[in-house]
Amino acid sequence: MVLKKWEDLPDDMKNEKVRIYYDILRKKKASLIVKRAFDVVASLCALILLSPVFLVTAIAIKAESEGPVMYRQVRKTTYGRDFRIHKFRSMYQNADRGYLLTVKNDSRVTKVGAVIRKYKIDELGQLIDVLKGDMTFVGTRPQVQKYVDHYTDEMKATFLLPAGITSLASIYYRNENDLLEGHEDPDELYLSEILPDKMMYNLLGIKKLSPLYDLKIILMTALTVFGKDYKPAKQVYTTVFDRKEPVAAAAKGRGSADE
Repeated sequence: MVLKKWEDLPDDMKNEKVRIYYDILRKKKASLIVKRAFDVVASLCALILLSPVFLVTAIAIKAESEGPVMYRQVRKTTYGRDFRIHKFRSMYQNADRGYLLTVKNDSRVTKVGAVIRKYKIDELGQLIDVLKGDMTFVGTRPQVQKYVDHYTDEMKATFLLPAGITSLASIYYRNENDLLEGHEDPDELYLSEILPDKMMYNLLGIKKLSPLYDLKIILMTALTVFGKDYKPAKQVYTTVFDRKEPVAAAAKGRGSADE
């Protein structure tokens, strides 16, 4: 994984706040190389080992409802580039033509979909995207253009790296759909409170990037699948370098949702 030259970045990323994170990553060249090597080897091995799970999941999805096995929505990755994500379809076909966010007990989710979402099996298709280089194991979850349009200059720094399958934000907001359920305007809640909080942790991830940090996040993610609940301390939003490092504490109900 090699950073582009600063002058080759998209114009909307060439701002002083992105430059802070760019300079941090320039000093982590070895970590970036190890990160990509790990992505290739681990995703290839996982795709081979989990092929029976892929087969059973595909059969179950096709048996319950019409439509493709994989959901291929356009998301954003490195340098704001578009790519079509691979996720096992957990909703009825064309369900995303309406509301983009998913809330608890969403009627668009199929029975099979509810199971594979609970155990994050729907995310396994993204191993294909990791192998291709469109994604990485640990990084900012890929967003659709609608929400990227609301990024601040600082948030655009997350595009210096590929979109990720998991992150500290994903772990803390595992139950995001519970927070959105019943809210008068889920989009407003997401954009005004949830997105800024999640991006704070994503930006912190750039600062802390290292092979050991990635392994820690992967382990934490695996533990959440088996029921462990990580809760962050409530933070004050300024800039990532002025905040204390997040620690597991209060903020009841926080976790990460499927996006």
